[in-house]
Amino acid sequence: MAPKMANARSLHGQVVEELGSSIVGGVLRPGDALPGEAQLAAQMEVSRTILREALKVLAAKGLIETRQKTGMRVRDSRFWNHLDPNVLAWRCAAMPTEDFVGKLVEMRAIIEPAACMAAARRREPAQLEAIGHALDAMEDADDLDAWAAADLRFHEAVLAATNNELLSSLFTVIETALATFFVMSARTAKNFKYSLPHHRAVYEAIRRRRPNEAATAMHAMIEDSRTNMRKGRRK
Repeated sequence: MAPKMANARSLHGQVVEELGSSIVGGVLRPGDALPGEAQLAAQMEVSRTILREALKVLAAKGLIETRQKTGMRVRDSRFWNHLDPNVLAWRCAAMPTEDFVGKLVEMRAIIEPAACMAAARRREPAQLEAIGHALDAMEDADDLDAWAAADLRFHEAVLAATNNELLSSLFTVIETALATFFVMSARTAKNFKYSLPHHRAVYEAIRRRRPNEAATAMHAMIEDSRTNMRKGRRK
């Protein structure tokens, strides 16, 4: 790749990151007007071409809109693409609110027990092995970062074991949110490995091809993390 092209893409990404995180993080509020194109390009020290491309990306994510006479404005959050990986990352980086955490738990409770049932019915030997390897890594984790990474791999492996490409693709969408949730949940516990028995129960149910047991074990895991995080916030 030519240096000029690489530099342009880098600047484009910086503009998207700076404006996007400011919007999702609440620095720029819904209804706020953005400066005119020439002024904004000067403020961000980029060309108007790079700025326009970045603004197109933000508009596609539902964060901004351009209207005649009123110019560029921040859109209400109900129009945002909340499952966009960047939007999720910006929201998680802005310290998740209790409301957002509650919605993450609700999303997990809807998706993951059903995914466990599908995995118990359809998993293949190599997929079960991947779940087991992730469980072993969780057991062997020496610190919170290693635990969270292994925890993420466990849930990714369960979704892959459904052999439903739509469900397994969903992981790439919610990965950032799940990673943030797992770290928050483990951090509020006295022992970050507190949920290991639940993970082991999920693995065993999938190994034995018992869908209802797998769903029950996953539901118990999610509810336990919900309770643990509530206790942590009350401290």
